[in-house]
Amino acid sequence: MSEPRWLNKEEAQLWLEFREFLWGFPSAMDRQLTRDAGMSSGEYAVLAAVSQTAPDALRSGDLAATLQWERSRVSHLLRRMEAKGLIERCASSCDGRGQDIKLTEAGWKTIRGAAPDHVSFVRETLFDPLSVAEQEQFGAMLAKIRSAVVDRDLW
Repeated sequence: MSEPRWLNKEEAQLWLEFREFLWGFPSAMDRQLTRDAGMSSGEYAVLAAVSQTAPDALRSGDLAATLQWERSRVSHLLRRMEAKGLIERCASSCDGRGQDIKLTEAGWKTIRGAAPDHVSFVRETLFDPLSVAEQEQFGAMLAKIRSAVVDRDLW
């Protein structure tokens, strides 16, 4: 095993800033969604993903792939959301083995009510602080970082 390439002072500071963002931003997003819509970011992610496939249903396996979550995580969350009356699950219309996920009327009302405040949060915290050029640079940087992780077969 080779000697690690330690971070220099500037890299270490940048890493700490990035780590704090990685840990803090999801918490901030959860607080915003809880405060404004009474839901978790996971519930919002499911409602948003399923609503974007309307009027058709979304298979639970496709939902897990879209969200990049383990199937068990999706299954547990869907069970809780079904109990709240936000979604309904039924046998897949494609092959009968999987489950199709559809939004109920309450699910549609919830995502339509939550989306404006959530989009405002995203715009005000991620886009408004940056110029258009900085947004483009940020997107390019994220693509490079994601590619480095994918190349290590960790994504």
